[in-house]
Amino acid sequence: MIIVAILAATILVALVGLFIGLFLGAAGKAFEVEVDEREVAVRAALPGNNCGGCGYPGCDGLAAAIAKGEAPVNKCPVGGEAVGAEIAKIMGQEMEETVRMAAFVKCSGTCEKARTKFDYSGVEDCEMVVQLPGGGPKTCTYGCLGFGSCVKACPFDAIHIVDGIAVVDREACKACGKCVAKCPRHLIELFPYEQKIFVGCSSHDKGKGVTSACDVGCIGCKKCEKTCPNGAITVTDFVAHIDAEKCTNCGACKEVCPRGIIRKEA
Repeated sequence: MIIVAILAATILVALVGLFIGLFLGAAGKAFEVEVDEREVAVRAALPGNNCGGCGYPGCDGLAAAIAKGEAPVNKCPVGGEAVGAEIAKIMGQEMEETVRMAAFVKCSGTCEKARTKFDYSGVEDCEMVVQLPGGGPKTCTYGCLGFGSCVKACPFDAIHIVDGIAVVDREACKACGKCVAKCPRHLIELFPYEQKIFVGCSSHDKGKGVTSACDVGCIGCKKCEKTCPNGAITVTDFVAHIDAEKCTNCGACKEVCPRGIIRKEA
């Protein structure tokens, strides 16, 4: 009698298991989501940093967009040309030339050059410090606060605080744009990697206001604008701007700048 009960229970369990297996198999086929093999291959080719620098929600989002033809094959700023070329083969497309980009911090107000209104001791976060009366401890209300919000945001250890201001390691920078989005004063901008001449200032104050706040700030004198042979540098709102598409890195503007605010990066 006991053996019969054990056999019956075993058979019942087996039948229930078989039923569940058949049910799950049928449900799996009924609700199966077709996966584009190209999307899987593209995702495997992406570096997997999930930095969001491409504008999509991580590498999965970018892979899906590329597979659907909604994003170019070279959209990943981290992977660069090599990854773009690999994805182009997967998609059967010709890849357009990829322009390598790198971030630049438009401020030269180091501890020695920039003046301060008061000593600050508190949470080291630019987004919080900028909310203080007067916009923070530095006299210049346009310059780098130097508390490293951009440093914390960078997933590639490509930006650091040096002598009171953020400085980008151009070799390590992947142009993901995390630091650009994080800076509360919008001092960080992406430029072509081949661009070597930069204006290290973002102040829109007039000459006297600039000189009272910083020893090297742009005073909007327009000497650089008048000297540039390519019309690549213009002064707008009392600060010089360089058009990277026109700039040939000749350095003429750098030579005539009386404040030394235009500099050449390696």
